[in-house]
Amino acid sequence: MADKIPILRIENMTKWYGDKEVLKDASLSINKGELKVLIGPSGGGKSTFLQCINFLVKPDRGRLWLDGREIVRARKKEIYEYRQKVGMIFQDFNLFDHLTALHNVRIALVRVKGMSKGEARDRAILELDRVGLKSYMHQYPAELSGGQKQRVSIARALAMDPEIMLLDEPTSALDPELISEVLDVIRDVRSDGMTMIMSTHQIGFASEMADEFVFLENGSIVETGPPEKILYKAQYARTREFCSKITELYGNSF
Repeated sequence: MADKIPILRIENMTKWYGDKEVLKDASLSINKGELKVLIGPSGGGKSTFLQCINFLVKPDRGRLWLDGREIVRARKKEIYEYRQKVGMIFQDFNLFDHLTALHNVRIALVRVKGMSKGEARDRAILELDRVGLKSYMHQYPAELSGGQKQRVSIARALAMDPEIMLLDEPTSALDPELISEVLDVIRDVRSDGMTMIMSTHQIGFASEMADEFVFLENGSIVETGPPEKILYKAQYARTREFCSKITELYGNSF
């Protein structure tokens, strides 16, 4: 269960690409142990928002606090330390193709955290075992299924001991039969108390696990609330319209 302790606060995050404003004054806070799920139409700003939170994309405006401390983008050392505390899971896995699963998890522990190779190897094996891939640790990404690759990327993030994990459509690149194995790992991480912000189209899973849905469209956060409220009793017409299509597609199974 989430503790009511603010861990991350984002205020007025804004991003332009040329003359198009893709993120508009997005503000969000999350308490320790919570899972918030970003929903909305494709192109609505979900991925940009997550990338701005981790400063992988430089926002044009906005402020961010972690554990009550404002993170200043101009201070490179501060951003470097911040990124170690905020893990990121991408749609396309972002693994090094020339490294085995073990080395994909180990490399940041050595280069970023300064662990010895032996210590980093032990920790990497522990995290691969946690996601059910210990027996695949010597396999290269080309030898793994999409679900396995995504589980390696989750193990890599967990090995860094993040305070928060950001997940950008973690199952969108997977075949339907592989989705459940990744969702099961996310469910386990969630049950261990990890704070997470995730964008996903897996609405049934999200409804089961999320503390709050955040509906984005055209770069703006339109409405937030518990899953049941957003899906069935949304305040705004556009949220109701979007969610009615979801419930028609998936039924009332959630």
